[in-house]
Amino acid sequence: MTLPLMPKATAVWLVDNTTLTFEQIGAFVGMHPLEIKGIADGEVAQGIVGQDPILNGQITRDELKLAEGNAQFHMRLLKPLVDVTKSKAGARYTPVSKRQDKPNAVAWIAKFHPEVSDAQIGKLLGTTKKTITEIRTRSHWNIAQIKPQDPVTVGICSQIQLDDVVRIAQEKRAAREKKAEKAALAKAAALGTPLPAAAKPAVAAVDEEEDAA
Repeated sequence: MTLPLMPKATAVWLVDNTTLTFEQIGAFVGMHPLEIKGIADGEVAQGIVGQDPILNGQITRDELKLAEGNAQFHMRLLKPLVDVTKSKAGARYTPVSKRQDKPNAVAWIAKFHPEVSDAQIGKLLGTTKKTITEIRTRSHWNIAQIKPQDPVTVGICSQIQLDDVVRIAQEKRAAREKKAEKAALAKAAALGTPLPAAAKPAVAAVDEEEDAA
């Protein structure tokens, strides 16, 4: 499935400038209707500048009008602008014109997705660990001029690539938290420390996992 070059920015524009349903917009940009509702409510994509898909050559004005008049009609891209099914190994190449946006993109991920590791950020944005660390600790030489900016909006990566990185980071964090909780419960049980009522279901779950194993 091909998607607009900047799905979230395109969704912002469609929410602000059309009468399309959340389902229609979601189908066009590859997002869940609830995410589109979040954009409309101001809870998602804050600070993202909308991108007009008509000016970008992704749909025609006639097709947009047709979709506005028929809630069951789903628009399609005129031509594939981004192939989201292929990825290249190794460092990501970023055009010179976009390289100045990398620090802003790092700051955005560090602010809104702190669970994403430095290694993940470096691979996604094609930047160094030193730069990421300096931005996280606000010791970067140009920190006063660095403003958080969505890497998808500035064209450094696609929305799907960003979502994949965030998903993996969240799964790893959840696994670490579960492991830490299991270790704490096991330690408390070994020491004979009374467990709070809220922790007892978790102990039972741990026992069930061990029995199943």
